[in-house]
Amino acid sequence: MRWTVHGERAIYESEWVRLCLADVEVPGLGRIEHHVVRTPRKAAGTILRDPERGVLLLWRHRFITDTWGWEIPAGRVETGENPEEAAQREAIEETGWRPVGLRPLLSYQPANGLSDQQFHLFLCERAEHLGEPTDTAEFERLEWVSTERLSNIAKAGEMLDGLSLTAVLYALAFGLLGQ
Repeated sequence: MRWTVHGERAIYESEWVRLCLADVEVPGLGRIEHHVVRTPRKAAGTILRDPERGVLLLWRHRFITDTWGWEIPAGRVETGENPEEAAQREAIEETGWRPVGLRPLLSYQPANGLSDQQFHLFLCERAEHLGEPTDTAEFERLEWVSTERLSNIAKAGEMLDGLSLTAVLYALAFGLLGQ
């Protein structure tokens, strides 16, 4: 059943997020106000895979949840960029490695019952080292891990970021990371 939207009003806005109240009519239930989180920009992330090194991960702290975990390089798509360009830029900034042979994995909406946020995920088969990362506030350390270790990281709950976990589990499920 399709809900009818009668309108929407912002209750908070910033460069990063807009929180709205939507006036919606739910068939059989009537009209309600529903919270909606609008994100003005999409996000993109890349699994950097190198046949000789494995997969490059960032170990980082997330202050919102006060948790540590492994993540793939990712970030928002800037104005004028397409998701592939953003994925490449973020990988270089956060790791100092340039993805070679970048290809799309999938795009998805992680919380479409609450937000219009959209993630675009990519995989590369090789990476070229360009130098040190320029965005060092993003992580505590970088580490190349084997496919087996990557699988164990996911199983152990050491990858809590939904964008990273979705990319990794997708790639593992479809045998895209080799051995």
